[in-house]
Amino acid sequence: MFILFLTVNALVTAQEIPSEATPIPAEKPQPTKAQEEKKEIPQKVEIPLKAVDTTENDSVKKPKSFLEYRIESTAKDYKRIDRKRNTITLYNEAKIVYGDITIEAGKIVINNNTGDVFAYGITVDSLGYTQKPVFSQGTNVVKPDSIIFNKDSQKALTYNSETTQGEFNVLAETTKKVNDSVFYMENARFTTSKDPKNPEYYFYARKIKFVPKKKIVTGLVNMYIADVPTPLGLPFAFFPMTNERKSGVILPSFGNNNSQGYFLQNGGYYFAVNDYLDLTLLGDYFTNGSYGARVESNYKVRYKFNGSFRFLYENQLQSERGFSDFAQTSRYNINWQHSQDPKSNPNSRFSASVNLGSSQFFRQSFNQVNQSATLVNNLSSSVTYSKTFPGEPQVNISASATHNQNTNTNVVNLTLPTLQGSISRMFPFAPKEGTKKGAFQNINLQYNLRGENRITTTDEDFLSENMFDNAIMGLQHSIPVATNFKLGYFSVSANANFEENWVFETFRQTLEENDNGVFNTVRDTISGFAAYRTYSYGASVGTTIYGSWKSKNPESKIQAVRHIIRPNISYSANPSFDQYYDRLVTEQGLDAPGREEQFYSRFDGTLFGAPGRVFSSSINLGVQNNIEAKVRDRDSTKTELKKIQILKTLSFNTAYNLAGDSLNWSPLQVRGVIPITKNIDINLDANFDPYALDNNNNRINTFNINNGGSLFRLTRAGFRTSFRLSSKDFEKTEDKEDKQSQERTLENGGRDDGLFGESVDYSRDQSQEVEKQDVNIKKDRYRFKIPWNLNFAYTMTYINAQRQNMINQQSLMVSGDVELSPRWSIGGNTGYDFANKGISFSTIRFQRDLESFTMSFNWTPIGPQNSWFFFIGIKASALSDIKWDQRRQPDPTF
Repeated sequence: MFILFLTVNALVTAQEIPSEATPIPAEKPQPTKAQEEKKEIPQKVEIPLKAVDTTENDSVKKPKSFLEYRIESTAKDYKRIDRKRNTITLYNEAKIVYGDITIEAGKIVINNNTGDVFAYGITVDSLGYTQKPVFSQGTNVVKPDSIIFNKDSQKALTYNSETTQGEFNVLAETTKKVNDSVFYMENARFTTSKDPKNPEYYFYARKIKFVPKKKIVTGLVNMYIADVPTPLGLPFAFFPMTNERKSGVILPSFGNNNSQGYFLQNGGYYFAVNDYLDLTLLGDYFTNGSYGARVESNYKVRYKFNGSFRFLYENQLQSERGFSDFAQTSRYNINWQHSQDPKSNPNSRFSASVNLGSSQFFRQSFNQVNQSATLVNNLSSSVTYSKTFPGEPQVNISASATHNQNTNTNVVNLTLPTLQGSISRMFPFAPKEGTKKGAFQNINLQYNLRGENRITTTDEDFLSENMFDNAIMGLQHSIPVATNFKLGYFSVSANANFEENWVFETFRQTLEENDNGVFNTVRDTISGFAAYRTYSYGASVGTTIYGSWKSKNPESKIQAVRHIIRPNISYSANPSFDQYYDRLVTEQGLDAPGREEQFYSRFDGTLFGAPGRVFSSSINLGVQNNIEAKVRDRDSTKTELKKIQILKTLSFNTAYNLAGDSLNWSPLQVRGVIPITKNIDINLDANFDPYALDNNNNRINTFNINNGGSLFRLTRAGFRTSFRLSSKDFEKTEDKEDKQSQERTLENGGRDDGLFGESVDYSRDQSQEVEKQDVNIKKDRYRFKIPWNLNFAYTMTYINAQRQNMINQQSLMVSGDVELSPRWSIGGNTGYDFANKGISFSTIRFQRDLESFTMSFNWTPIGPQNSWFFFIGIKASALSDIKWDQRRQPDPTF
């Protein structure tokens, strides 16, 4: 460059015209041959001095430079340059960076003649072969024994390479990198095991085409388990690899059922519709002709709403067509869960929780054994939309559709819809500023509206034309008025309520004489608008009494005790509304001979029932107690006293009917909650009747103490407790994580404590269970601390209302899990019914974490739900179809 600069200056000077005053120098000697060669190069620089046409555009692209990127290299020990061979050698923690490609190794040799880069490890006597090469391009990382990489073509050849792509760990003897997105491998094995050098299983392929983050395509491939080849092999295989949801086929499971024969179950297709919605279509088929179908969808829009929908249909056949024991039945179930983010629209909310279908679906389904759902007697649903109009006063409106279904009686109750509206509480006499004082300023009222269209039908008529035959509807308006004020140490409140009910059908009753001369009641429906109005009123007085005791001994364990008593007395009255009642007569308007005078209301059987005909006036008495204490902590280093509850609650309630002519006193009700430990409470309840019984065990208007008995007669008593114990309760730690509840079980009305068993849904992917153990936990053969948990529930009911003197209900239920090792767990649930002398619903379950595999076994040994289910499969979602399950389902009832 320096020579070029001098030559250009010389040429430019030679073209200048000398002035006349300047003498012409003598002729210079001719240059030698070597000098002429040197001048040949700079003479070409005359071209840029010509005029350039700025309007002409050069469309020819300039050729790329010899190196597209600059090579950056580092090494810990040395960087040696061999000019003769034109190579560069980097040693010890060598590293080169070329664009997005990075190579790290113990030794790297760069050949500038061919563009090849060789990377090796180094041999250390004490450590062996160390600092093996690491080839990185973007997010793809390969760890071979050696690398040959050409920086011009960017192709690479690696030996004994190891790479991780998604859930796969791939090891290959020879790997050829063709470009940025295609690798060819020879004698490769791939696995989802977390220890690829010593995997529990792997797939061995002779040839592989590997596209990172997209797919693995292989030739002949075999499955090896513990380095032992298995007969599981394919002439070719395709394994998708992506972190995104993709549509694809779901392979069915194969098996045999005693009742329906061989089957293919839960096969279908998964549609990844978009980022907010997916769709799963599954089907079942049995060789005797039974079949089933299911549709599942999950949706979510962040910060707005989320939910899931599931529809299942089954057509079950018993035996074969033409046989005497042949039977056919169809069942279905619809489950929809929808929730809205409260922040998306604070003044408007939509929610849904739907679980409806055939009453016997969960008990007879051949596609799942939801053990908790089989014991549930009711299916319920609710779809609700509510809207709030802020302001003064605030207006709230909601519309809902509800469903309640008794699976034992097959009775279905629906409200389509229920309309509710309210105006917030208003204080018409309150001052504009300051607090409200006195009874007058605290007077408040509000308006409530409730309308229903109620339908009662059966499981057979549900969703048919007949379900609307017995529909009734109506509207109820209510205006509650209340006030409260202080009277010394007492809190006084008064209330009144006005109601107006609108109905669109009433019922007329008459007496009709049959052929035998007996008069029967006949009901006729009268269509048309009708209304009735009622009102009620009451008042209450209450206070709070505190009693305390402090210990004079500072070393005493109990330092203070506080007793809180809340007595309350209230009065309520409901007038008689005789104007809405008529005398029951014959069609001719006459009383039936030989019958007592009877009255009826045309509003009997309407939505809100008939108004009361009997005047009621009663005084209610109640006392509530709780006892707390401050005690010294067991830890002597803590000086602050600890607050505990000795008695959570103990209440006494009774009432006296002022309008009654006999049996004025109601039974005394006692309720109590006694804490035993932090997590254990005992719930007690009892009823004491002050009146005696006659010889027919009927209550009479005579106090029991005046009939030779005690002051009160125990008529009912109950005892309930439920608690959970675990190994964490005996450890000094404050972090206690409860077991995650099963969403499917809760959606179907089950329990999350495992007392009624855990859900086993065959149609769900059993391999997708969350691992309980962290991969970094040391897997000891033995352990001194065994995690465990136990759930207990005990209930007992004693009745003696009519001298039964018996315990009619008494049962104990237990469930629990024990982790014998970090990867072995055993659990189950059982119980005993002491009243009926029998074992309640029982299950046993085993689970084994095989690192890459999961294995589970669930068994219901006794009862009508006698069944078992065994499953083993690969955990990774990419290989979730590689599984085996076997089961015996409960015998269906037709």
